Amino acid sequence: MRLIKVTAVKASDEIVKKLNLEPHPIEGGYFAETYRSAVSIPVNCLPAGYSGARRITTAIYYLITPDSFSRMHRLNSDEIFHFYCGDPVEMLQLMPGGSSKILKLGNDIINGVYPQIVVPRGVWQGARLCLGGKYALMGTTVSPGFDYSDYEIGKRDFLIKEYPEDRSRIIDFTIENA
Repeated sequence: MRLIKVTAVKASDEIVKKLNLEPHPIEGGYFAETYRSAVSIPVNCLPAGYSGARRITTAIYYLITPDSFSRMHRLNSDEIFHFYCGDPVEMLQLMPGGSSKILKLGNDIINGVYPQIVVPRGVWQGARLCLGGKYALMGTTVSPGFDYSDYEIGKRDFLIKEYPEDRSRIIDFTIENA
């Protein structure tokens, strides 16, 4: 009898395949859109800053690994993160006016980790696995619905100038010269 050595496939690789996730083209991580409302909100019914009509809501799967993270960015819409499985995630939020906070997304609710985090419109956000994590599968819901024209990537130098007390964190959630 011949033994065949089987190499374990990383759980994150299996999730990428099963959910048809693709590399995020700007932010990092892997994603797949799962829902885009058929109903739109006309631009004249939206707050200032939108360039056209938006779907009522959109949703995606979003996966990060030790090799990827969610770069600092902000949206013109509210975004709600939902934790599904894997390891806890650390999220940096930089609010208008200069304040900041670190939140943890995961399933250890008793120890201050949240299964859901809201990022209000206009708040800079970035996320990465907590130290030692292998992967995290999340979902996000955006309302009004996501559109790339409402997406702004955070430039490291600009963010450090605006939030000097968060310099080291900003470096962790950005890419140099990008």
